[in-house]
Amino acid sequence: MLAILAPGQGSQKPGFLSPWIEEPSADARLREWSDLIGLDLVRLGTEADQDEITDTANTQPLLVAAGLLAAERLLAEGTALGSADLTVAGHSVGELTALAISGVLSPEAAVRLAAVRGREMAAACNIEPTTMAAVLGGVEDEVLAAIESAGAWPANRNGAGQIVAAGPVAAIQKLAQQPPEKARVIPLKVAGAFHTPHMAPAQEALEAVAAEIEVADPVRTLLSNKDGRPVTSGTTALQQIVAQVTSPVRWDACMSTLGASGVTAVIELPPAGTLTGLAKRALKGVERVNVNTPEDLAAAAELAANEGVE
Repeated sequence: MLAILAPGQGSQKPGFLSPWIEEPSADARLREWSDLIGLDLVRLGTEADQDEITDTANTQPLLVAAGLLAAERLLAEGTALGSADLTVAGHSVGELTALAISGVLSPEAAVRLAAVRGREMAAACNIEPTTMAAVLGGVEDEVLAAIESAGAWPANRNGAGQIVAAGPVAAIQKLAQQPPEKARVIPLKVAGAFHTPHMAPAQEALEAVAAEIEVADPVRTLLSNKDGRPVTSGTTALQQIVAQVTSPVRWDACMSTLGASGVTAVIELPPAGTLTGLAKRALKGVERVNVNTPEDLAAAAELAANEGVE
């Protein structure tokens, strides 16, 4: 059984979309989405430097657009994966990509919501100084207790011994100075405390836009960041992606569901590598393919064939 994974913020690199827009239809698609949201996604994905593509307002729609560009090629009608029974999951903003792939949202709606989400989360980051840090290793319960004691939140529970803490700068500094036993605390270069109550203003703005969006029930198995469980209602999926702005990303739960449901191979959309890396450590024996350029589509198709997808 196969799963398609869509990465979240932090995985982007300068120029990572350059190979994709060499095809005129992909370039045109990206320009359509650019006009829709008032951001030049072509320039951001090909010419912008690291600082510009790390800006949350730019990063989030860029990542969703990148994933959808690759997914439209990977899952096109007539391809091996186009009609396959797949599981889809996305990490943080990547969940918008997953909602579009599963049929809950149109690609245009997913890109639009990503633009609003990124812009409003960036604005929320400017209200007070907040940040994030990765906590690697340690005993999970002890790590969670230490994060709470420091005055922070477990924003991303990624599994494979990785929990990302988020909160006021002073709280993250306290956590770094008093790390849990047998754990390392690594500060992250991010704009603020994503997936915590500090993002409440962004959630309110996203709720207003989401109320205008048409949804459908998923046609592919869709896992939620809320608890890792499949979501069968499009309305519920949209509600959960809005609430996700202030709630922890339970990627550990998503991976548990992937393992329990018999998924034996995963394909990560661009910019790929982070989620397959977690899968390598948490899902022993799972086959993995990173799709970072159009040339990687052949490897994804071969993986599908090896999994019996025809």
